[in-house]
Amino acid sequence: MRRFLVRRVGQVIGTIFGVVTLIFFLQRLTGDPTFLLVPETATQADIDALRHSLGFDRPLFVQYLDFLGQIVRFDLGRSVIQNIPVWDIIASRVPYTLQLAGGAFLVAFGLGIPVGIVLALHREHIAARVLAGIVLSAQSMPTFWSGILLIMIFAVTLGWLPPSSAGGIDHLIMPSFALGLLSMATFARITRTSLLDELSKDYVRTARSRGVPIGRLLVRHLARNASIPIITVSALEISNLLAGAVIVETVFAWPGLGQVTVQSILARDFLVVQGVVLLGAFVTVALNLAADLLYSAVDPRIRLDGGRR
Repeated sequence: MRRFLVRRVGQVIGTIFGVVTLIFFLQRLTGDPTFLLVPETATQADIDALRHSLGFDRPLFVQYLDFLGQIVRFDLGRSVIQNIPVWDIIASRVPYTLQLAGGAFLVAFGLGIPVGIVLALHREHIAARVLAGIVLSAQSMPTFWSGILLIMIFAVTLGWLPPSSAGGIDHLIMPSFALGLLSMATFARITRTSLLDELSKDYVRTARSRGVPIGRLLVRHLARNASIPIITVSALEISNLLAGAVIVETVFAWPGLGQVTVQSILARDFLVVQGVVLLGAFVTVALNLAADLLYSAVDPRIRLDGGRR
């Protein structure tokens, strides 16, 4: 276990270093970022002054070392437009995005797992066929389109829910469903596939021939043995939910990281965009590490010290 942790932490550090390096050089080598920050009427003196204040007039390698030092100190710089630390801007929006991503994950996991179980255990039932059509529709529908449909039906036509902005639980329902439906379809498909794979194994056939109810098998054996792919998908889907929040937050005017990212892109405030991208990369790497650590807890057959994984 210790060797595995050391190896995975080393991989995490290497991945983060690679992401940070890639972000830095892509921004610098595609052009002078100063020209993205000044208005069209700016003079050369204005451009030179801004370039000097941001440190872009120094050698590229020196800028890179300073950039690495700032990341280590959790210093993401100051917003050029708002003139406040980027970290303060991000920190003020993180709770809203966590609310939205948490609600969407509840929708995805809470609906996707039961639907996948029904699709696996009752394949020929009419309810399973209806659910399969719902899963296919949810997987095919873009989040911005599902968000617009939800607003048209439940806010405009029925008047049951508020159409936009943040507030109480009623403000969170539609954005959570719009963001979570695609992940719900993914959880349903993975759960169905994993359970069907387990149902085809000898121990299940033996237990069924002895009269063991399928419900007891599901609780005691099938759920645990089929959970490894679901854990992997969970880590990936949480990352996808955070990425998809950019679109959903724009549609519902939700004041989270997605909305501030779009606003920063339009305002050409690239330091804020850079901070959000870095935060997303760190969260993705951390989630994948957490999923790896959960494998051994769920299935002791998986040996983390160089054995089968």
